[in-house]
Amino acid sequence: METGTTSFCINLCLLLALCFATKWLCLKKRKTPPLPPGLMGYPIVGCFPEMMKNKPTFRWVQQLMQEMNTEIACIRLGNTHVIFVTSPQLARELLRKQDVIFASRADVLSARLASNGYLTAIFSPNCDQWKKMRRVIASGVLSPTMHQWLHNKRSKEVDHLVKYVFKQSLTNGLVNVRVAAQHYCGNMTRKLIFNKRFFGTGMEDGDPGMEEEDHLHGVFTILKYVYGFGIGDYLPWLEVFDLDGHKRIIKDALKKVRKYQDPEIDQRVEMWQQGMKKIQEDILDVFINLKDSNNNSLLSIEEIKAEITEFMLATIDNPSNAVEWALAEMINQPDILDRACKELDQVVGKDRLVDESDLPMLNYVKVCAKEAFRLHPVAAFNVPHVSIKDTTVGGYFIPKDSHVLLSRRGLGRNSRVWKDPLIYKPERHIINKDSKVLLVDHELRMLSFSTGRRGCPGIVLGSTMTIMLLARLIQGFSWTAPPNGPSNIDLVESDGGLLMAKPLVAHAVARLEPNVYLKLMQ
Repeated sequence: METGTTSFCINLCLLLALCFATKWLCLKKRKTPPLPPGLMGYPIVGCFPEMMKNKPTFRWVQQLMQEMNTEIACIRLGNTHVIFVTSPQLARELLRKQDVIFASRADVLSARLASNGYLTAIFSPNCDQWKKMRRVIASGVLSPTMHQWLHNKRSKEVDHLVKYVFKQSLTNGLVNVRVAAQHYCGNMTRKLIFNKRFFGTGMEDGDPGMEEEDHLHGVFTILKYVYGFGIGDYLPWLEVFDLDGHKRIIKDALKKVRKYQDPEIDQRVEMWQQGMKKIQEDILDVFINLKDSNNNSLLSIEEIKAEITEFMLATIDNPSNAVEWALAEMINQPDILDRACKELDQVVGKDRLVDESDLPMLNYVKVCAKEAFRLHPVAAFNVPHVSIKDTTVGGYFIPKDSHVLLSRRGLGRNSRVWKDPLIYKPERHIINKDSKVLLVDHELRMLSFSTGRRGCPGIVLGSTMTIMLLARLIQGFSWTAPPNGPSNIDLVESDGGLLMAKPLVAHAVARLEPNVYLKLMQ
Protein backbone atom coordinates (compact mmCIF):
# COMPACT_ATOMS: atom_id res chain seq x y z
CA MET A 1 0.00 0.00 0.00
CA GLU A 2 2.79 2.38 0.98
CA THR A 3 4.73 1.48 -2.19
CA GLY A 4 1.71 2.21 -4.36
CA THR A 5 1.16 5.58 -2.68
CA THR A 6 4.81 6.53 -3.19
CA SER A 7 4.68 5.51 -6.84
CA PHE A 8 1.52 7.54 -7.35
CA CYS A 9 3.11 10.63 -5.75
CA ILE A 10 6.21 10.31 -7.93
CA ASN A 11 4.15 9.94 -11.08
CA LEU A 12 1.98 12.90 -10.09
CA CYS A 13 5.06 15.06 -9.46
CA LEU A 14 6.55 14.07 -12.82
CA LEU A 15 3.26 14.85 -14.57
CA LEU A 16 3.03 18.25 -12.88
CA ALA A 17 6.67 18.99 -13.72
CA LEU A 18 6.06 18.03 -17.34
CA CYS A 19 3.00 20.26 -17.54
CA PHE A 20 4.87 23.16 -15.94
CA ALA A 21 7.85 22.74 -18.26
CA THR A 22 5.60 22.58 -21.31
CA LYS A 23 3.73 25.70 -20.26
CA TRP A 24 7.00 27.53 -19.50
CA LEU A 25 8.45 26.66 -22.89
CA CYS A 26 5.28 27.80 -24.63
CA LEU A 27 5.31 31.09 -22.73
CA LYS A 28 9.01 31.58 -23.49
CA LYS A 29 8.45 30.87 -27.15
CA ARG A 30 5.52 33.22 -27.22
CA LYS A 31 7.51 36.01 -25.51
CA THR A 32 10.60 35.74 -27.73
CA PRO A 33 10.38 38.59 -30.26
CA PRO A 34 11.01 37.92 -33.94
CA LEU A 35 14.28 38.39 -35.76
CA PRO A 36 14.54 41.56 -37.85
CA PRO A 37 13.07 41.16 -41.35
CA GLY A 38 15.48 39.65 -43.84
CA LEU A 39 16.73 36.46 -45.46
CA MET A 40 17.78 33.21 -43.82
CA GLY A 41 18.89 31.46 -47.00
CA TYR A 42 19.94 27.83 -47.18
CA PRO A 43 21.07 25.44 -44.43
CA ILE A 44 24.76 25.71 -43.52
CA VAL A 45 25.68 28.43 -46.07
CA GLY A 46 22.84 30.87 -45.44
CA CYS A 47 22.59 33.64 -48.05
CA PHE A 48 26.07 33.26 -49.49
CA PRO A 49 24.83 32.11 -52.93
CA GLU A 50 22.66 35.23 -53.30
CA MET A 51 25.38 37.49 -51.94
CA MET A 52 28.02 36.12 -54.32
CA LYS A 53 25.70 36.81 -57.24
CA ASN A 54 24.99 40.37 -56.14
CA LYS A 55 28.23 42.31 -55.74
CA PRO A 56 29.03 44.69 -54.21
CA THR A 57 27.38 43.45 -51.04
CA PHE A 58 26.48 46.85 -49.63
CA ARG A 59 24.41 47.76 -52.69
CA TRP A 60 22.59 44.41 -52.53
CA VAL A 61 21.82 44.94 -48.83
CA GLN A 62 20.67 48.49 -49.50
CA GLN A 63 18.30 47.30 -52.23
CA LEU A 64 16.89 44.54 -50.01
CA MET A 65 16.21 46.97 -47.17
CA GLN A 66 14.49 49.40 -49.54
CA GLU A 67 12.30 46.61 -50.94
CA MET A 68 11.38 45.48 -47.41
CA ASN A 69 10.90 49.10 -46.28
CA THR A 70 12.90 48.52 -43.11
CA GLU A 71 15.66 50.29 -41.21
CA ILE A 72 16.92 47.06 -39.63
CA ALA A 73 17.47 43.78 -41.45
CA CYS A 74 18.91 40.34 -40.70
CA ILE A 75 20.75 38.29 -43.30
CA ARG A 76 22.24 34.93 -42.31
CA LEU A 77 25.72 34.22 -43.64
CA GLY A 78 26.80 30.71 -42.71
CA ASN A 79 25.58 30.31 -39.13
CA THR A 80 25.96 34.01 -38.32
CA HIS A 81 23.09 36.48 -38.12
CA VAL A 82 24.34 39.73 -39.69
CA ILE A 83 22.22 42.71 -38.64
CA PHE A 84 22.20 45.88 -40.78
CA VAL A 85 20.95 49.19 -39.33
CA THR A 86 20.10 52.52 -41.02
CA SER A 87 18.10 54.08 -38.16
CA PRO A 88 19.75 56.62 -35.80
CA GLN A 89 17.35 55.60 -33.03
CA LEU A 90 18.30 51.94 -33.30
CA ALA A 91 21.97 52.88 -33.67
CA ARG A 92 21.81 54.81 -30.40
CA GLU A 93 20.12 51.87 -28.67
CA LEU A 94 22.94 49.62 -29.88
CA LEU A 95 25.92 51.84 -29.11
CA ARG A 96 24.59 53.72 -26.09
CA LYS A 97 21.89 51.90 -24.19
CA GLN A 98 23.31 48.42 -24.87
CA ASP A 99 26.90 49.38 -25.57
CA VAL A 100 28.29 46.76 -23.17
CA ILE A 101 26.44 43.95 -24.96
CA PHE A 102 27.76 45.02 -28.37
CA ALA A 103 31.34 45.83 -27.32
CA SER A 104 33.01 42.84 -28.93
CA ARG A 105 34.35 42.29 -32.44
CA ALA A 106 33.86 39.61 -35.06
CA ASP A 107 36.32 36.71 -35.02
CA VAL A 108 36.82 36.42 -38.78
CA LEU A 109 39.71 35.51 -41.03
CA SER A 110 40.31 38.94 -42.54
CA ALA A 111 40.47 40.75 -39.18
CA ARG A 112 42.63 38.00 -37.68
CA LEU A 113 45.14 38.42 -40.50
CA ALA A 114 45.12 42.24 -40.42
CA SER A 115 45.72 42.33 -36.65
CA ASN A 116 48.34 39.55 -36.59
CA GLY A 117 46.15 37.36 -34.41
CA TYR A 118 44.22 40.12 -32.59
CA LEU A 119 47.16 42.02 -31.10
CA THR A 120 45.62 45.43 -31.81
CA ALA A 121 43.01 47.84 -30.49
CA ILE A 122 40.41 48.05 -33.28
CA PHE A 123 40.09 44.45 -34.49
CA SER A 124 40.46 42.54 -31.20
CA PRO A 125 37.37 40.98 -29.59
CA ASN A 126 36.39 42.08 -26.09
CA CYS A 127 39.33 40.67 -24.13
CA ASP A 128 42.30 41.71 -21.98
CA GLN A 129 44.43 42.37 -25.06
CA TRP A 130 41.88 44.84 -26.40
CA LYS A 131 41.68 46.62 -23.04
CA LYS A 132 45.47 46.85 -22.91
CA MET A 133 45.86 48.23 -26.43
CA ARG A 134 42.91 50.57 -26.00
CA ARG A 135 44.65 52.14 -22.96
CA VAL A 136 47.91 52.38 -24.89
CA ILE A 137 46.28 54.20 -27.80
CA ALA A 138 43.93 56.45 -25.83
CA SER A 139 46.36 57.58 -23.11
CA GLY A 140 49.78 56.91 -24.60
CA VAL A 141 49.49 57.88 -28.26
CA LEU A 142 46.33 59.89 -28.94
CA SER A 143 46.09 61.89 -25.72
CA PRO A 144 45.71 65.70 -25.85
CA THR A 145 49.31 66.04 -24.65
CA MET A 146 50.61 63.83 -27.46
CA HIS A 147 48.46 65.68 -29.99
CA GLN A 148 50.11 68.96 -29.02
CA TRP A 149 53.57 67.33 -28.95
CA LEU A 150 53.16 66.19 -32.57
CA HIS A 151 51.91 69.56 -33.84
CA ASN A 152 55.14 70.57 -35.59
CA LYS A 153 55.21 67.33 -37.59
CA ARG A 154 51.64 67.87 -38.76
CA SER A 155 52.50 71.47 -39.73
CA LYS A 156 55.41 70.35 -41.90
CA GLU A 157 53.19 67.94 -43.80
CA VAL A 158 50.44 70.46 -44.57
CA ASP A 159 53.18 72.82 -45.79
CA HIS A 160 54.49 70.02 -48.01
CA LEU A 161 50.94 69.53 -49.36
CA VAL A 162 50.68 73.18 -50.47
CA LYS A 163 54.14 72.99 -52.00
CA TYR A 164 53.16 69.84 -53.93
CA VAL A 165 49.94 71.36 -55.30
CA PHE A 166 51.66 74.66 -56.11
CA LYS A 167 54.24 72.88 -58.26
CA GLN A 168 51.45 71.05 -60.06
CA SER A 169 49.64 74.34 -60.70
CA LEU A 170 52.73 75.83 -62.36
CA THR A 171 52.75 73.24 -65.17
CA ASN A 172 49.34 72.89 -66.78
CA GLY A 173 47.36 73.72 -63.65
CA LEU A 174 45.77 70.26 -63.41
CA VAL A 175 45.97 68.54 -60.05
CA ASN A 176 44.99 64.96 -59.25
CA VAL A 177 43.32 65.72 -55.93
CA ARG A 178 43.00 62.05 -54.96
CA VAL A 179 46.74 61.52 -55.31
CA ALA A 180 47.48 64.73 -53.37
CA ALA A 181 45.02 63.89 -50.58
CA GLN A 182 46.00 60.24 -50.18
CA HIS A 183 49.72 61.00 -50.16
CA TYR A 184 49.16 63.84 -47.69
CA CYS A 185 47.50 61.37 -45.31
CA GLY A 186 50.17 58.73 -45.93
CA ASN A 187 53.03 61.20 -45.51
CA MET A 188 51.43 62.63 -42.39
CA THR A 189 51.01 59.22 -40.76
CA ARG A 190 54.56 58.14 -41.59
CA LYS A 191 55.87 61.41 -40.18
CA LEU A 192 53.97 60.97 -36.91
CA ILE A 193 55.05 57.35 -36.52
CA PHE A 194 58.54 57.17 -38.02
CA ASN A 195 59.53 60.86 -38.07
CA LYS A 196 60.07 60.59 -41.82
CA ARG A 197 57.89 61.40 -44.80
CA PHE A 198 59.22 58.70 -47.12
CA PHE A 199 60.53 55.16 -46.70
CA GLY A 200 62.88 55.76 -49.63
CA THR A 201 64.42 58.92 -51.04
CA GLY A 202 61.30 60.03 -52.86
CA MET A 203 61.36 61.63 -56.30
CA GLU A 204 63.91 64.24 -57.33
CA ASP A 205 61.26 66.96 -57.11
CA GLY A 206 60.37 65.94 -53.54
CA ASP A 207 57.25 64.00 -54.40
CA PRO A 208 56.51 60.49 -53.03
CA GLY A 209 58.51 57.72 -54.63
CA MET A 210 57.84 54.15 -55.69
CA GLU A 211 58.10 52.88 -52.10
CA GLU A 212 55.36 55.21 -50.87
CA GLU A 213 53.06 54.36 -53.77
CA ASP A 214 53.61 50.64 -53.14
CA HIS A 215 52.98 51.04 -49.41
CA LEU A 216 49.82 53.09 -49.98
CA HIS A 217 48.49 50.54 -52.47
CA GLY A 218 48.95 47.81 -49.86
CA VAL A 219 47.09 49.83 -47.21
CA PHE A 220 44.08 50.46 -49.47
CA THR A 221 44.00 46.81 -50.56
CA ILE A 222 43.76 45.66 -46.92
CA LEU A 223 41.02 48.20 -46.26
CA LYS A 224 39.05 46.89 -49.23
CA TYR A 225 39.08 43.26 -48.08
CA VAL A 226 39.08 43.36 -44.28
CA TYR A 227 35.50 42.62 -43.11
CA GLY A 228 34.80 42.29 -46.84
CA PHE A 229 32.16 39.54 -46.51
CA GLY A 230 34.70 36.93 -47.56
CA ILE A 231 33.81 33.25 -47.69
CA GLY A 232 36.49 32.45 -45.11
CA ASP A 233 35.02 35.05 -42.73
CA TYR A 234 31.65 33.32 -42.43
CA LEU A 235 32.35 29.76 -43.58
CA PRO A 236 35.61 29.03 -41.74
CA TRP A 237 35.57 25.36 -42.76
CA LEU A 238 36.15 26.59 -46.34
CA GLU A 239 38.98 28.91 -45.35
CA VAL A 240 41.68 26.47 -46.47
CA PHE A 241 40.39 26.55 -50.05
CA ASP A 242 40.37 30.38 -50.26
CA LEU A 243 37.60 30.19 -52.84
CA ASP A 244 37.26 33.96 -53.32
CA GLY A 245 40.99 34.72 -53.01
CA HIS A 246 40.53 37.11 -50.06
CA LYS A 247 43.04 35.28 -47.85
CA ARG A 248 45.81 35.45 -50.46
CA ILE A 249 45.06 39.08 -51.33
CA ILE A 250 45.17 40.24 -47.70
CA LYS A 251 48.34 38.27 -46.96
CA ASP A 252 50.09 39.72 -50.02
CA ALA A 253 48.99 43.25 -49.13
CA LEU A 254 50.20 42.84 -45.53
CA LYS A 255 53.59 41.67 -46.81
CA LYS A 256 53.77 44.73 -49.01
CA VAL A 257 52.92 47.11 -46.16
CA ARG A 258 55.16 45.49 -43.56
CA LYS A 259 58.05 45.18 -46.02
CA TYR A 260 58.57 48.91 -45.47
CA GLN A 261 57.42 49.29 -41.87
CA ASP A 262 59.02 46.35 -40.05
CA PRO A 263 62.69 47.13 -40.88
CA GLU A 264 62.15 50.66 -39.55
CA ILE A 265 60.74 49.24 -36.31
CA ASP A 266 63.47 46.62 -35.90
CA GLN A 267 66.18 49.20 -36.46
CA ARG A 268 64.65 51.66 -34.00
CA VAL A 269 64.26 49.01 -31.28
CA GLU A 270 67.92 48.08 -31.70
CA MET A 271 68.95 51.74 -31.47
CA TRP A 272 67.18 52.10 -28.12
CA GLN A 273 68.57 48.83 -26.81
CA GLN A 274 72.13 49.80 -27.71
CA GLY A 275 71.81 53.30 -26.28
CA MET A 276 72.19 54.93 -29.71
CA LYS A 277 68.90 56.79 -29.20
CA LYS A 278 67.86 58.51 -25.99
CA ILE A 279 65.24 61.12 -26.96
CA GLN A 280 61.68 60.29 -27.97
CA GLU A 281 60.74 61.97 -31.24
CA ASP A 282 57.71 60.13 -32.61
CA ILE A 283 54.97 57.58 -31.93
CA LEU A 284 57.30 54.64 -32.54
CA ASP A 285 59.64 55.89 -29.81
CA VAL A 286 56.68 56.19 -27.46
CA PHE A 287 55.57 52.62 -28.20
CA ILE A 288 59.07 51.26 -27.56
CA ASN A 289 59.47 53.08 -24.24
CA LEU A 290 56.11 52.28 -22.64
CA LYS A 291 56.67 50.39 -19.37
CA ASP A 292 54.50 48.16 -17.20
CA SER A 293 54.31 48.27 -13.40
CA ASN A 294 57.55 46.26 -13.17
CA ASN A 295 59.39 48.67 -15.48
CA ASN A 296 59.50 46.09 -18.26
CA SER A 297 58.55 46.89 -21.84
CA LEU A 298 54.77 47.06 -22.04
CA LEU A 299 54.59 46.12 -25.71
CA SER A 300 56.34 43.32 -27.56
CA ILE A 301 57.88 44.01 -30.95
CA GLU A 302 55.07 42.02 -32.60
CA GLU A 303 52.45 44.13 -30.82
CA ILE A 304 54.17 47.33 -31.99
CA LYS A 305 54.33 46.11 -35.58
CA ALA A 306 50.68 45.05 -35.60
CA GLU A 307 49.48 48.28 -34.00
CA ILE A 308 51.42 50.47 -36.40
CA THR A 309 49.82 48.63 -39.32
CA GLU A 310 46.41 49.23 -37.76
CA PHE A 311 47.29 52.90 -37.22
CA MET A 312 48.03 53.19 -40.94
CA LEU A 313 44.71 51.56 -41.82
CA ALA A 314 42.80 53.88 -39.52
CA THR A 315 44.22 57.25 -40.61
CA ILE A 316 44.68 57.34 -44.37
CA ASP A 317 41.40 56.62 -46.16
CA ASN A 318 38.74 58.59 -44.28
CA PRO A 319 40.19 62.14 -44.50
CA SER A 320 41.42 61.78 -48.09
CA ASN A 321 38.10 60.46 -49.40
CA ALA A 322 36.03 63.11 -47.59
CA VAL A 323 38.13 65.98 -48.92
CA GLU A 324 38.17 64.67 -52.50
CA TRP A 325 34.35 64.46 -52.51
CA ALA A 326 33.96 67.81 -50.68
CA LEU A 327 36.12 69.68 -53.19
CA ALA A 328 34.31 68.05 -56.13
CA GLU A 329 30.93 69.07 -54.69
CA MET A 330 32.17 72.61 -54.00
CA ILE A 331 33.53 73.04 -57.54
CA ASN A 332 30.05 72.13 -58.81
CA GLN A 333 28.49 74.64 -56.40
CA PRO A 334 30.76 77.73 -56.64
CA ASP A 335 28.70 79.65 -54.07
CA ILE A 336 29.70 77.13 -51.39
CA LEU A 337 33.36 77.27 -52.42
CA ASP A 338 33.27 81.07 -52.43
CA ARG A 339 31.72 81.20 -48.95
CA ALA A 340 34.41 78.89 -47.57
CA CYS A 341 37.16 81.00 -49.17
CA LYS A 342 35.68 84.19 -47.73
CA GLU A 343 35.65 82.66 -44.25
CA LEU A 344 39.32 81.75 -44.62
CA ASP A 345 40.20 85.21 -45.92
CA GLN A 346 38.38 86.84 -43.00
CA VAL A 347 39.90 84.60 -40.30
CA VAL A 348 43.38 84.04 -41.73
CA GLY A 349 43.99 86.51 -44.54
CA LYS A 350 46.01 86.02 -47.71
CA ASP A 351 49.49 86.70 -46.39
CA ARG A 352 49.88 83.48 -44.40
CA LEU A 353 48.69 79.87 -44.48
CA VAL A 354 45.89 78.62 -42.27
CA ASP A 355 47.13 76.81 -39.14
CA GLU A 356 45.54 74.48 -36.60
CA SER A 357 45.11 77.41 -34.19
CA ASP A 358 42.63 78.92 -36.69
CA LEU A 359 40.36 75.88 -36.82
CA PRO A 360 37.98 76.86 -33.98
CA MET A 361 36.96 79.91 -36.06
CA LEU A 362 36.43 78.01 -39.33
CA ASN A 363 32.95 76.64 -38.80
CA TYR A 364 31.91 76.78 -42.44
CA VAL A 365 35.00 74.93 -43.63
CA LYS A 366 34.29 72.29 -40.99
CA VAL A 367 30.67 71.80 -42.06
CA CYS A 368 31.85 71.41 -45.67
CA ALA A 369 33.97 68.47 -44.51
CA LYS A 370 31.21 67.12 -42.29
CA GLU A 371 28.69 67.16 -45.13
CA ALA A 372 31.11 65.11 -47.24
CA PHE A 373 31.34 62.54 -44.45
CA ARG A 374 27.54 62.36 -44.36
CA LEU A 375 26.90 62.10 -48.08
CA HIS A 376 30.04 60.28 -49.20
CA PRO A 377 31.40 57.92 -46.51
CA VAL A 378 34.54 56.02 -47.46
CA ALA A 379 33.17 52.68 -46.22
CA ALA A 380 29.65 51.31 -46.47
CA PHE A 381 29.58 50.00 -42.88
CA ASN A 382 31.35 50.54 -39.60
CA VAL A 383 33.58 47.84 -38.10
CA PRO A 384 31.18 45.06 -36.96
CA HIS A 385 29.99 44.94 -33.36
CA VAL A 386 29.25 41.50 -31.92
CA SER A 387 26.57 40.75 -29.31
CA ILE A 388 27.94 38.86 -26.32
CA LYS A 389 24.47 37.58 -25.34
CA ASP A 390 20.88 37.39 -26.58
CA THR A 391 19.12 40.75 -26.47
CA THR A 392 16.29 42.78 -27.98
CA VAL A 393 16.71 45.95 -30.05
CA GLY A 394 13.77 47.92 -31.41
CA GLY A 395 11.44 45.05 -30.59
CA TYR A 396 13.53 42.54 -32.54
CA PHE A 397 15.46 39.56 -31.21
CA ILE A 398 19.25 39.81 -31.68
CA PRO A 399 20.86 36.42 -30.96
CA LYS A 400 24.18 36.04 -29.21
CA ASP A 401 27.20 36.31 -31.56
CA SER A 402 25.27 38.33 -34.13
CA HIS A 403 27.33 40.76 -36.21
CA VAL A 404 25.81 44.25 -36.12
CA LEU A 405 26.76 46.73 -38.84
CA LEU A 406 25.67 50.34 -38.95
CA SER A 407 25.24 51.52 -42.53
CA ARG A 408 27.22 54.74 -42.92
CA ARG A 409 25.51 55.41 -46.23
CA GLY A 410 22.09 54.43 -44.90
CA LEU A 411 22.33 56.67 -41.86
CA GLY A 412 23.71 59.65 -43.75
CA ARG A 413 21.09 59.40 -46.51
CA ASN A 414 18.07 58.49 -44.37
CA SER A 415 15.26 60.65 -45.78
CA ARG A 416 13.36 60.41 -42.51
CA VAL A 417 16.23 62.23 -40.80
CA TRP A 418 17.72 64.46 -43.49
CA LYS A 419 15.88 66.87 -45.79
CA ASP A 420 17.10 66.53 -49.39
CA PRO A 421 19.53 63.81 -48.33
CA LEU A 422 21.20 63.46 -51.75
CA ILE A 423 22.09 67.16 -52.03
CA TYR A 424 25.37 68.53 -50.69
CA LYS A 425 24.26 71.27 -48.24
CA PRO A 426 26.93 72.10 -45.61
CA GLU A 427 24.78 74.70 -43.86
CA ARG A 428 22.46 71.92 -42.60
CA HIS A 429 25.05 71.26 -39.86
CA ILE A 430 25.09 74.84 -38.52
CA ILE A 431 22.71 75.23 -35.59
CA ASN A 432 23.61 78.87 -34.95
CA LYS A 433 26.63 81.08 -35.63
CA ASP A 434 28.05 80.55 -32.13
CA SER A 435 27.64 76.77 -31.99
CA LYS A 436 30.74 74.59 -32.03
CA VAL A 437 30.98 72.33 -35.06
CA LEU A 438 32.29 68.78 -34.57
CA LEU A 439 32.85 66.31 -37.38
CA VAL A 440 31.50 63.48 -35.22
CA ASP A 441 27.73 63.17 -34.68
CA HIS A 442 27.05 61.68 -31.27
CA GLU A 443 23.36 61.31 -32.16
CA LEU A 444 24.46 58.82 -34.85
CA ARG A 445 22.47 60.49 -37.62
CA MET A 446 25.67 59.99 -39.59
CA LEU A 447 28.87 58.08 -38.92
CA SER A 448 32.07 60.01 -39.67
CA PHE A 449 33.93 58.49 -36.71
CA SER A 450 32.55 55.64 -34.61
CA THR A 451 31.46 56.34 -31.02
CA GLY A 452 30.80 54.36 -27.86
CA ARG A 453 32.87 51.80 -25.98
CA ARG A 454 34.48 50.67 -29.24
CA GLY A 455 34.52 54.18 -30.67
CA CYS A 456 37.39 55.77 -32.57
CA PRO A 457 40.07 57.08 -30.15
CA GLY A 458 41.55 59.21 -32.93
CA ILE A 459 38.66 61.61 -33.51
CA VAL A 460 40.80 64.67 -32.74
CA LEU A 461 43.65 63.57 -35.01
CA GLY A 462 41.28 62.48 -37.81
CA SER A 463 39.29 65.70 -37.60
CA THR A 464 42.44 67.82 -37.61
CA MET A 465 43.90 66.02 -40.62
CA THR A 466 40.63 66.35 -42.53
CA ILE A 467 39.96 70.02 -41.84
CA MET A 468 43.56 71.11 -42.40
CA LEU A 469 43.68 69.22 -45.71
CA LEU A 470 40.48 70.87 -46.97
CA ALA A 471 41.34 74.31 -45.55
CA ARG A 472 44.80 74.41 -47.12
CA LEU A 473 43.50 73.33 -50.52
CA ILE A 474 40.71 75.89 -50.74
CA GLN A 475 42.69 78.69 -49.09
CA GLY A 476 45.77 78.22 -51.22
CA PHE A 477 44.14 77.74 -54.62
CA SER A 478 41.16 78.67 -56.77
CA TRP A 479 39.58 75.47 -58.10
CA THR A 480 37.56 74.86 -61.24
CA ALA A 481 36.75 71.94 -63.51
CA PRO A 482 39.48 71.26 -66.10
CA PRO A 483 39.32 73.64 -69.09
CA ASN A 484 38.20 72.31 -72.46
CA GLY A 485 35.91 69.83 -70.72
CA PRO A 486 32.54 69.64 -68.97
CA SER A 487 31.88 72.59 -66.66
CA ASN A 488 30.87 70.27 -63.82
CA ILE A 489 32.67 67.39 -62.10
CA ASP A 490 31.04 63.99 -62.66
CA LEU A 491 29.88 62.97 -59.16
CA VAL A 492 29.56 59.24 -59.72
CA GLU A 493 30.57 56.49 -57.31
CA SER A 494 32.73 53.60 -58.43
CA ASP A 495 30.91 50.35 -59.21
CA GLY A 496 32.55 48.35 -56.46
CA GLY A 497 32.92 50.94 -53.71
CA LEU A 498 32.22 54.48 -52.54
CA LEU A 499 35.21 56.34 -53.96
CA MET A 500 34.61 58.64 -56.91
CA ALA A 501 34.45 56.55 -60.07
CA LYS A 502 37.24 58.67 -61.53
CA PRO A 503 39.87 60.43 -59.40
CA LEU A 504 39.13 64.13 -59.09
CA VAL A 505 41.35 66.08 -61.48
CA ALA A 506 40.77 69.82 -61.14
CA HIS A 507 42.38 73.05 -62.30
CA ALA A 508 44.19 74.97 -59.56
CA VAL A 509 45.44 78.59 -59.57
CA ALA A 510 47.35 80.08 -56.65
CA ARG A 511 45.24 82.70 -54.81
CA LEU A 512 47.49 83.88 -51.95
CA GLU A 513 50.28 86.46 -51.87
CA PRO A 514 53.29 85.23 -53.89
CA ASN A 515 55.65 85.39 -50.90
CA VAL A 516 53.58 82.68 -49.14
CA TYR A 517 54.54 80.15 -51.81
CA LEU A 518 58.11 81.43 -52.14
CA LYS A 519 58.76 80.66 -48.47
CA LEU A 520 57.61 77.07 -49.01
CA MET A 521 59.79 76.59 -52.09
CA GLN A 522 62.98 77.76 -50.36
